[in-house]
Amino acid sequence: MTQLAPGRPGPAAKVVRGAPPGRPLRRRFPLAPYLMILPFFLSFIAFGAYPLLFALRLSFTNWKGSGELRWIGLGNYTYLLTSSEFWASLANSGIMWLLIVPVQTIGAVAIAAALSQAGLRGRGFFRTTLIVPFVTPLIAMAQVWILLFDADFGAVNAALEAVGLPSIGWLTTTAWSKPTIALLVLWKTTGFAIVIMLAAIQGISDDVYEAADIDGAGVWHKFWSITVPLMRRAIAFYVVIATLGISQMFAEPYVMTKGGPYNSTITSGLFLYNHIGSSDLGLGAANSFLLVLLVFLLSLVSVRLLRSKED
Repeated sequence: MTQLAPGRPGPAAKVVRGAPPGRPLRRRFPLAPYLMILPFFLSFIAFGAYPLLFALRLSFTNWKGSGELRWIGLGNYTYLLTSSEFWASLANSGIMWLLIVPVQTIGAVAIAAALSQAGLRGRGFFRTTLIVPFVTPLIAMAQVWILLFDADFGAVNAALEAVGLPSIGWLTTTAWSKPTIALLVLWKTTGFAIVIMLAAIQGISDDVYEAADIDGAGVWHKFWSITVPLMRRAIAFYVVIATLGISQMFAEPYVMTKGGPYNSTITSGLFLYNHIGSSDLGLGAANSFLLVLLVFLLSLVSVRLLRSKED
């Protein structure tokens, strides 16, 4: 009996890939995942993207909070870039940065390295004590600082006079007002920096230190050649967020000095608040975007300087 070869399947026998024509649309395109992430995108658009775009639009107007938006182009930016007060506020913030960030970063690395030693007793107590100032309300501590450094009745001047030293106008002189505010920021936020550095140190493998011990490396050599280089990413991260904090500093000078004496403590954040307080919202928006650009450039420089060769 002759066997017939199978023929080529016709169009009716062709396998149809995908959903059959009668399959519901919601089965072919599931909506559940998109509905679950929709609240995030709606909240981002309402509270993130729209305010940002509206502020960018305001920066090109002279809007005072009411009435019609009047377009003035780059007038706000030109005014700020030629304003001595704007540059003075940036200079005050720059001095604050120099007084706070280098000292705090170096101190945090050193203290974190000391607290990470296995033979240290009471490490848990020290770690808890150092983080307490960070969680203390800032306004309350600023008021305490005012009482401590009061020129006439403060405890600090009383201690100086007790040992025969002259009293100092800590918050009433241009020479001492910024260091006094910087001291408060150091006291309050150094614990947070130490926590970040501790996390970075604990992420370093013990095998690296064991290999250094075999080679005869000392404590200082291990710290400078192993600990610090492997902490560069954490250090760069903290320098960036500290720079952001300094650029936004408002509560400390506002509560302690109101920007005085003689505008010596008007930081960039307080200068921005003064525009908003006077309902000059267009100028305030332009100020905000200039600060964003400046902080971005400073952060970029910090990251490039502190990055390792492998990055």
